[in-house]
Amino acid sequence: MRFNSLADFKSRAAPALAKGPLAIIIVEDPVEVDSTLRHHLDRGFRKLVVFAPPEIDLPSDLDDTVLRVDYNTKTTDAFVAAVNSVIPLCPGRWLYYCFNAEYLFHPFGEARGVGEMLTFHTEERRDAMLTYVIDLYAGDLDAHPSAVALNDAWLDKSGYYAQARGDAADSWKPLERQLDFFGGLRWRYEEHIPWKKRRIDRISLFRARPGLLLRADHTFNDAEYNTFACRWHNNLTAAICSFRTAKALKANPGSTFEVGSFRWRNSVAFRWRPQQLLDLGLMEPGQWF
Repeated sequence: MRFNSLADFKSRAAPALAKGPLAIIIVEDPVEVDSTLRHHLDRGFRKLVVFAPPEIDLPSDLDDTVLRVDYNTKTTDAFVAAVNSVIPLCPGRWLYYCFNAEYLFHPFGEARGVGEMLTFHTEERRDAMLTYVIDLYAGDLDAHPSAVALNDAWLDKSGYYAQARGDAADSWKPLERQLDFFGGLRWRYEEHIPWKKRRIDRISLFRARPGLLLRADHTFNDAEYNTFACRWHNNLTAAICSFRTAKALKANPGSTFEVGSFRWRNSVAFRWRPQQLLDLGLMEPGQWF
């Protein structure tokens, strides 16, 4: 199903969004669109809502599971309006959002689908899940100058850290169960990344409800949605393995010649398996075994 504008989507899409979980994919360019869509369908999402510029083609064999919205994703923080247009149409359902060339991995994903994980998370009385954006990059930039290569993907095995998140009204007062997380290419090449864009935490998995709004910093207008765990024990987290930052650093004229290789002493080859991320401590199983 195709919608020719955001307004058209808002007026006609609700009946097609009756079952979840649903994945929202923001397509910014043609890079790895096909692999992004298929990866998330394989994870167990029932439908994909894809916001993409009209000139970008989507795989025709996925028409039954993809709702395509013609949308200018190049404007500043275009993802915010896109995600917020879906929320009111899906009350009570789990939603997820990411960009093209990004891939969700969750604990025990080799054998369990995303629906099973979210059922457990719901039973723990959680309506949102913290995800870490783990930068991927091509190991050989001479062979892959865009820095995107599924068969030569690398990531940082260390160099991640967290800081207390201050209250907007009182920066000296840390918010309860909220942290700002940093690391990866946004840390190593921070001179090329605006301060407000350096965090690697997103609340990418969340349960829609009336009045809920995503903000440009990847947090929500409900403080509890932005927490990494509940008050009584640790909860599940997931990871989004993303070429987005590497792609941007190589496409940006101000940084492309500063990067001869993204690999360093703490780089490891990505094996495309959730267990590797668990072993590296880049996501947590919580109480789910």
